[in-house]
Amino acid sequence: MQIPKGATVAVVDGQKLSLFENGGDAASPKLNALPMGDINTDNKSGGSGHTSSAANPDDDTQDEDGFVAGVVDVLNKRAIAGKISDIIIVAAPRALGEMRKHYHVKLKEALVGELSKDLTGQTSADIEKAIASA
Repeated sequence: MQIPKGATVAVVDGQKLSLFENGGDAASPKLNALPMGDINTDNKSGGSGHTSSAANPDDDTQDEDGFVAGVVDVLNKRAIAGKISDIIIVAAPRALGEMRKHYHVKLKEALVGELSKDLTGQTSADIEKAIASA
């Protein structure tokens, strides 16, 4: 998969978010780190009107769900405000599944691709390679 020029790349697991912007072009991507701001982890729901405690009773899982929902909230707000026109989401498989429950229509429209892989803590070069080979 190619990373369009100016695209946002979000790399997420249940505890960490790294945001990048492609400062290069699709043929030669260059991911540059972006500031993230605070993530609100209060939303621990497993989707609209359903708390995750019914399906995932342990606190660690609820904390991860809350973090992931907070990440999507930030991405949704940026997409709605027009700050994200193209986005690739790279997330640990469980985190990606939880994220999909919270996507806003505007974020879905901006979605260029998803990669179900845990790449948090990896270098931008490693992330570029993983996306290129997907």
